[in-house]
Amino acid sequence: MASDRRRGRAVETHTTGRQGRFSSECGPRGAGHAAKPSAPRRYGDKRLCFARGRVWYNRNKTASEAELGETTLNTPVRPTTLWRVDAAAPDGEPLRAAAARLRDGGTVAFPTETVYGLGADARRSEAVERIFAAKGRPSDNPLIVHVAERAGLAELTLPLAAPGAQALADRLMERFWPGPLTFVLPVRPDAVSPRVTAGLDTVAVRMPAHPVALALIAASGCPLAAPSANRSGRPSPTLASHVRDDLDGRIDGIVDGGPAGVGLESTVVEILDGETVRILRPGGITAEALRAAGAAVAYDAVAAPEAAAGVSAGQAPRSPGMKYAHYAPRGALQLVRGEPDAVAAWIAAAVREARARGERTGVLAFDEHAARYDADCVLAVGSLARLDTAAHGLYAALRAFDAQGVQRIWAETCPEAGIGHAYMNRLSKAAGHAVVCV
Repeated sequence: MASDRRRGRAVETHTTGRQGRFSSECGPRGAGHAAKPSAPRRYGDKRLCFARGRVWYNRNKTASEAELGETTLNTPVRPTTLWRVDAAAPDGEPLRAAAARLRDGGTVAFPTETVYGLGADARRSEAVERIFAAKGRPSDNPLIVHVAERAGLAELTLPLAAPGAQALADRLMERFWPGPLTFVLPVRPDAVSPRVTAGLDTVAVRMPAHPVALALIAASGCPLAAPSANRSGRPSPTLASHVRDDLDGRIDGIVDGGPAGVGLESTVVEILDGETVRILRPGGITAEALRAAGAAVAYDAVAAPEAAAGVSAGQAPRSPGMKYAHYAPRGALQLVRGEPDAVAAWIAAAVREARARGERTGVLAFDEHAARYDADCVLAVGSLARLDTAAHGLYAALRAFDAQGVQRIWAETCPEAGIGHAYMNRLSKAAGHAVVCV
């Protein structure tokens, strides 16, 4: 961790392994702000404090209590086991113990190349229900099923009926699997729990490109239903410590295989015909990569780069991540779009007003602009020239604001091309689509 002095505050640079690198300028927590947290804990290369023993739940940003159901609010506290597994050699007793817990119907968090997932046997409704209860996840939000090999698809899905569609799906699987590309396919009757599909006639399936995930799925002998391993609505976890902070005592175990890779969830697509895929959720595989693989690309209305609204109430989402607000920090987040000078001036005025109200302030900026800002906590998430670095660090940065007790956050935006599309999709959802243009 490197440090210097700027405007009277410590400026620190944090390295979070494959999470990439982000820098922060965070002043001390003043009196009258969030309650004093517990003892500091490790977070990448920095020690941060976390308020423990609380359920952070915002009805304005997640589903209502009625939508979540009683099981969400009455999840029993249980011991959570931590198994450490070397990603370079994912074998041994810890992995076998985690796999056995899954076979027994338990819930186990594990790393993928995108974010940490919370897994359970996709075929057993009682196991899948434990995922929804632990996360506080709306019951009409379907889950992605993770497999370790393509041969397992035949047990879960039916061939696509449209002419040429199955051939296109096979080509894209050959090109991108293992990897962060999820296919929505016709589900084989009774192959998975109806809780996985949310009552739809399709199932979302992918093969993760992480050695620990693949080894765990294979050792368990189960197709694993696995959404992100966080409380519903919170930033997705990219470290095992993030999972522990959200779900300790609510799940059976955590496989710590080091940091996740891409930092954003998988791209979700459906195959329309022999030529075209529709993106339901942008992610680690970009539209440009799909086109380069020979597919024409269409967008679902809520996944298009210009989309600003989610799925309407009462409509079941066809894939995970389409309907409910996600990824939100505890502080109020607003995106500011415009030319860099105008954005910096607008945010500076907003910070002054918030400070006058006694609120603790934060700014999420790109490396090129971070030095322009004076707030209680300034995080440089990555470079505009390398938006993959920003994608790596987004969720970790949102959690860092929480750790600093920031109440009002303003974030710069980026072009919605390439991985920038997925980055802005997640950031916009985290802000509840609160955007100001200057």
